[in-house]
Amino acid sequence: MIIIISVLMFFLLLMIGLDVGYSMIVAALAGMFFHAGSPVDPVMAPMTLMSNVDSAALVAVPLFVLAGEIMNQGGLTRRLVEWATAMVGHFRGSLSQVAMTTNLVMAGISGSAVADATATGAMLIPAMKKEGYKPGYAAAVIAAGALLGPILPPSIPMVIYAVIANISVAKLFLGGIVPAMMLFGGFVTICSYTAKRHHYLAKPRVQWREQVRSTRIAIWALMVPLLVIVGIRSGWITETEAGGAICIYAIVVGVLIYRDLRFRDLAKVFFSAGKTSAVIMFLLAAAGPFSWLMSEAHIATTISHAVLGISKDPLVVLLVVNVMLLVVGMVFEPLPALVMFVPTLLPIQAALGIDPIHFATVVIVNLMIGMLHPPVGLLILITSAIGKVRIWSVAVETLPFLGWSLVVLILISVFPHLVTWLPTLLVK
Repeated sequence: MIIIISVLMFFLLLMIGLDVGYSMIVAALAGMFFHAGSPVDPVMAPMTLMSNVDSAALVAVPLFVLAGEIMNQGGLTRRLVEWATAMVGHFRGSLSQVAMTTNLVMAGISGSAVADATATGAMLIPAMKKEGYKPGYAAAVIAAGALLGPILPPSIPMVIYAVIANISVAKLFLGGIVPAMMLFGGFVTICSYTAKRHHYLAKPRVQWREQVRSTRIAIWALMVPLLVIVGIRSGWITETEAGGAICIYAIVVGVLIYRDLRFRDLAKVFFSAGKTSAVIMFLLAAAGPFSWLMSEAHIATTISHAVLGISKDPLVVLLVVNVMLLVVGMVFEPLPALVMFVPTLLPIQAALGIDPIHFATVVIVNLMIGMLHPPVGLLILITSAIGKVRIWSVAVETLPFLGWSLVVLILISVFPHLVTWLPTLLVK
């Protein structure tokens, strides 16, 4: 009964426009007040708020956000676009291929789809429109490319999932690499086919000397994903230390090498990163009382029994969970969905003996797909705003990318080794 009251209150508050975090807190307080027997001591609300973010691993989140902000302001994004243009600009679909390649590298820097879409979209959507690309398609390409950000390391959603589920961040980082490359391969193929169908021209092939020059200039940005993976894999640094190291590295490169960033600009960069980090951390904290209430009502057990009642076959259950999460992704943004629903899914994973890294990667890829379709479709909203394009036209052009994303989701669900072989190989 208390959960029904809380859930109804939660959706009512969302419909009247209250923020997701505040809606979860108020809904949880309502459930505590109407708790069977006697009201719960209100002190549980602040206690669970604090306990939900009381983890050293979460320090990595604001550090990765800050690193991405410094990279964007320090000129690394622009150098990556120039490098990608030199390397793949002569392929069919020129600028769409450049957008995908840039986002692939950006994914290994910021760990945030929103940051990648904002940084690359502001530069490439106007350029694509100028060269005759359909505005909706230009925005859709950026949205699809930005989807790679939370799946490749370093990934903010992966850090959050690892904290919730108490699993290895390093293994989860590595588990996302093959699915992300599968997505990238399909996306560039779609770009090539679309370019052929609409006669989008390619740029002239750049001389190899120019490619070498562009690589030399962009090498400071290209090294970041490699430094993260090698540093964590070798044990030289932890995931949290990697975030701090990237921040220092980005400041040095932006201020002393590229000189696009000045020391007096750092206050603005820190403030912007702080606002973004505060939103993420508040959302995690706000889920604390709601998660406690769901635990108190044994919701995780109820959902687990219901799903396991359908089948005991891990593959069938995983497909059922996928369908459920795809529906969830139509209503919730990925981070609220993670903090609200992952605790209820973990008993299912444990009961069936599904590899935790495999399960985590499937869940994260699934929820990220929600950013590519309405009604929430965060990446569609962002790129349509940047490109000044109607949301519906972006959503329609996103369909081929969304279709391939679902194919990859099915493949990694059916074939666990696509996810687990790299973590097993590299992390003992």
